[in-house]
Amino acid sequence: MDASFAHNQRRTKIVATLGPATSSYGIIRALADAGVDVFRLNFSHGLHAEHAQRHATIRAVEAEIQRPLAILADLQGPKLRIGTFAGGSVTLRPGAMFRLDLDHRPGDETRVHLPHPEIVESAATGSNLLLDDGRLKLVVREKGADHLLTQVVIGGVLSDRKGVNVPDVVLPIPAITRKDRSDLAFALELGVEYVGLSFVQRPQDVRDARELVGGQAWILTKLEKPQAIDNLDEIMALSDVVMVARGDLGVELPPEQVPVAQKRIIRVARRMGRPVIVATQMLESMVHAPTPTRAEASDVATAVFDGADAVMLSAETAVGDYPRAAVEIMDRIVRSVEGDAGWTLTMQAATPPPADSSVADAIAAATRQVAVSVDAPVIVAFTLGGRTALRISRERPDCAIIGLTPTDEIARRLCVAWGVIALSAGQEVPVYGIETVVDQALEAATLSRCAGVGDAVVIAAGLPFGVTGSTNTLRVARVK
Repeated sequence: MDASFAHNQRRTKIVATLGPATSSYGIIRALADAGVDVFRLNFSHGLHAEHAQRHATIRAVEAEIQRPLAILADLQGPKLRIGTFAGGSVTLRPGAMFRLDLDHRPGDETRVHLPHPEIVESAATGSNLLLDDGRLKLVVREKGADHLLTQVVIGGVLSDRKGVNVPDVVLPIPAITRKDRSDLAFALELGVEYVGLSFVQRPQDVRDARELVGGQAWILTKLEKPQAIDNLDEIMALSDVVMVARGDLGVELPPEQVPVAQKRIIRVARRMGRPVIVATQMLESMVHAPTPTRAEASDVATAVFDGADAVMLSAETAVGDYPRAAVEIMDRIVRSVEGDAGWTLTMQAATPPPADSSVADAIAAATRQVAVSVDAPVIVAFTLGGRTALRISRERPDCAIIGLTPTDEIARRLCVAWGVIALSAGQEVPVYGIETVVDQALEAATLSRCAGVGDAVVIAAGLPFGVTGSTNTLRVARVK
């Protein structure tokens, strides 16, 4: 990949969802030009053929602009829904009793089919059920072998096949459904960089996905269930990337708890060195308006101040009327925050201690300190699998980070990492001496216009070369 674009790189990355509004080459190219780093394919919608076409278009755009672009295949996960009504919909009154059962007949004002026996089995008296994205709320008053008798707490119109959320209960269902397995196999065959897991509840959900993926992509865990927050550290440790998925998280948690959960997730992700994406409704009004609200602009800015690696657009680019404008405005907001002196101080003050006592973590922490001491404009990380670059990204240094990898595949995976300019050498990692590595680092720093004559370049690498996770060497060289 050509490195010449890197000199003006934004630190916080942008993820954009593709959909009916953004399927053509011209639109996808425009989004990439506007600053998108990662494109999301939402497998909750669309046919495999449509996703394959978008994937091919992204790769064509990538070849044209000579900058790595990553692709996220976001699996639908277990969507829980009620059955149908004889009249298409009913109105539930607060205080009324309403039965959810395993009877397949169409429902009425007193009952409806619940095609999920695991909910009936796991719920208990006092459990809350949220319907239609939390618009209606029921509480279980009695439980039978084949039904739940609930009382309506928050009423309203309820129509066919609306979603069901059970925030109080860990359900014995896998995070990967039969549909997800088919979608996963297809996405891996296409060659995506990340696989998004929806509705993760337990660490085992991530372990199961990792076994299926087999190292062909990074696992991106979407944190949208209270049960996942309860197991945050263990789930984070098993994941490669995490997402604060505020849509369903906002349904299952009280609204006042979502910002606190967001900050906690980002804080833990920073400590463990996992890239973290903040998503859902960031510029929601731009689905139909050419500009965001001031509150939305502040929401994006808050995520950047919190230290998120990336911010994401969903409906704004998938079905919105102003997809390019949404990316451009998000880019401007991020750059404005990153140009603020207070943001720089916040990043420096919020750097957590190393996650463990490994040599690799110590080298990563030292690169930031050395870069400050020698006034280096760039750190070059030789990274076989991407981990060295992620460790240095975790330190949030006040200079550019070049992640120099042997393949386009790893360069693309690093597109989500804060501050990392991902470059591929287009060859296997050289098994030469340290001087060859220094020469390659200086060449990458100058080609990317991150360093000029006389500038110091801090270099992190591992000896012996070609061994993943062996980062143990730090060098400083000057551009001649």
